[in-house]
Amino acid sequence: MAKSDAVKDPATKGKLKLILLLVLALLLAVGLSVGATWFFMHKSESAPAADAAQSNVKAAAIYEPLAPAFVVNFNQNGRQRYMQVSITMQGRSQADLDALKVHMPVIRNNLVMMFSGQGFDTLASSPVGQEMLRQKATAVVQEVAQKEVGRPVVDQLLFTNFVLQ
Repeated sequence: MAKSDAVKDPATKGKLKLILLLVLALLLAVGLSVGATWFFMHKSESAPAADAAQSNVKAAAIYEPLAPAFVVNFNQNGRQRYMQVSITMQGRSQADLDALKVHMPVIRNNLVMMFSGQGFDTLASSPVGQEMLRQKATAVVQEVAQKEVGRPVVDQLLFTNFVLQ
């Protein structure tokens, strides 16, 4: 019996040492990986990240209402229908919005023409039609701004009142 215990003891000691060495090597590798990652991440975040954060900050939004509201009539199946839309422009620079005010007659004309060319059914059926109309109106205003001012001054148009009758 003594010989069998002595034979089992060195084998378990050898396996235990091997397992312990593997666990220590694994912990060392994980520790080095975490340390290296932390070092390189914090090294690259020092000064350039602060400069990039300041350059990516957008200016505050400025809202400019288009008054009076747009009123467009439709003829649907022999009946007169009306749409009234109040619009507010969203931009980032008051100077650019002021430069665009000079061309407001062109903008209002293009918007009225675009609104009157829409189908009443598509506008009345779902909010999707209204959202598509808002995006088209934004594109019309940005086109005029690009042509007259040299840049798309308006980020988006917002419908502050939308009535179909």
